[in-house]
Amino acid sequence: MKMVMRYFPFGDDSVTLGQIRQVPGMSGVATSLSRLAAGEVWPLEELLCLKREVVSAGLELEVIESVNIHEDIKKGLDSRDLYIDRYIQTLRNLHEIGIKCLCYNFMPVLDWARSDLSHTLEDGSQVMAYRHNQVLALNPDTMALSMNSKARGYSLPGWEPERLAQMAKDIEFYQAIGVEQYWKHIKYFLDAVIPYAQQYDIKMAIHPDDPPWPLYGLPKVITSAEHIRHFLSLNSSPYHGITFCTGSLGSSMENDLPSMAAEFASQGRIHFAHLRNVKHLSKQDFDECAHLSGCGDLDMYAIVEALSDNGFDGYIRPDHGRMIWGEQARPGYGLYDRALGATYLAGLWEAAKKTQVTRTGIPC
Repeated sequence: MKMVMRYFPFGDDSVTLGQIRQVPGMSGVATSLSRLAAGEVWPLEELLCLKREVVSAGLELEVIESVNIHEDIKKGLDSRDLYIDRYIQTLRNLHEIGIKCLCYNFMPVLDWARSDLSHTLEDGSQVMAYRHNQVLALNPDTMALSMNSKARGYSLPGWEPERLAQMAKDIEFYQAIGVEQYWKHIKYFLDAVIPYAQQYDIKMAIHPDDPPWPLYGLPKVITSAEHIRHFLSLNSSPYHGITFCTGSLGSSMENDLPSMAAEFASQGRIHFAHLRNVKHLSKQDFDECAHLSGCGDLDMYAIVEALSDNGFDGYIRPDHGRMIWGEQARPGYGLYDRALGATYLAGLWEAAKKTQVTRTGIPC
């Protein structure tokens, strides 16, 4: 297992690589060229520059999060082959700088949704929150304005300005696409890309839908154990896998996360894990919260233990953190609470490994 932290380069982050380097147990960062629009080839020169920046800080760069998939691929339009070819070219360039894992998503139009990016909890910390009825009351334009107004001047991946004008039209387009047809579009992409991912030794790790239920009539498919099983069945390559995001999957009270972690880790199909906690207010309302089990509704130790016991050897990162101690940063991506989360997760991992040795007598 390697612990990494999300980092936004080129001045788009309040957290520095030097600060990340000081978090105990941190091996590297998961980062991206987020200023490039979906469908563009990631230039090798920019990737080499990014690699030099990270390595010079004493960190590794083995994870990219993420290379966005052009909407024409998701829609299944004739133009998708052009954008798939560009995606493959980007994979080739990522291979040149030593990338081993690529987190991506196939969510139509909206990568993620929240009703509030700075909801204040009882302890005074601020978190991202989701209230289903409030989200339904917003159209994409008003939601984008609301979210960007609380983004503290930082970019919001998935809510790039160039996408906003097209959102309403895209949502209307998807009303005519059934879920079964959408699965076919996913398979078409996988069949084209996974052979190259295997050739370039880059493990593809899809991120679950966030939130994991239908929204605005859009097809949501990576939401549960059943759907993940179907997704993995679309391609048998070990390079075809998932990002196990406890925050996204844990937003649904129906998902048994320790069981899912055990099942998919034992198959070698979890390549990346985003670990955080959530606190449910109702079936479709929740607050993000501190990582500790007692702060939310997820048993974080049971999840980490399931990953450890079932051979997970990929990358873990602390996911969204609270704004604490007066920090002003990109929502979910400040330094302090994520550093606390990272050390907590590292402690859980160490405990799980030592417990495993005690039970089995087999050195880890």
